[in-house]
Amino acid sequence: MSEVAKPPAELLVCVKCRRAGEAPDDDVRPGTLLLEALNSSDISANITVKGVECLSNCTRGCSIALRGEGRWSYVYGNLDPNSASVVLDGSARYQSTADGLVPWRERPEHFRKNCIARIPPLES
Repeated sequence: MSEVAKPPAELLVCVKCRRAGEAPDDDVRPGTLLLEALNSSDISANITVKGVECLSNCTRGCSIALRGEGRWSYVYGNLDPNSASVVLDGSARYQSTADGLVPWRERPEHFRKNCIARIPPLES
């Protein structure tokens, strides 16, 4: 029996995030650097990476969100430009589920400790 393909997922990366005093207004923001690192990585074709202007989580450093049709959505914070590998790992685990619910112990440690929000899927 063949495995059923999982629907695509979106990885949203805030490009405006910075903690107070972290980067002057005219400097490249840490989220932009994280986005660049992710875009130059070997990410699954079933995960679309997008930069977004704000996830409204500024005090928690770089933030990302994972979402997909029919799936729970998550927002994670306290990331930095060097967090690409943990984001790639967590995103792949998320994309491999049908409902977005990765068992807590199977999530990367950073995701376990830095989940900002878990949002239920839209009901049809």
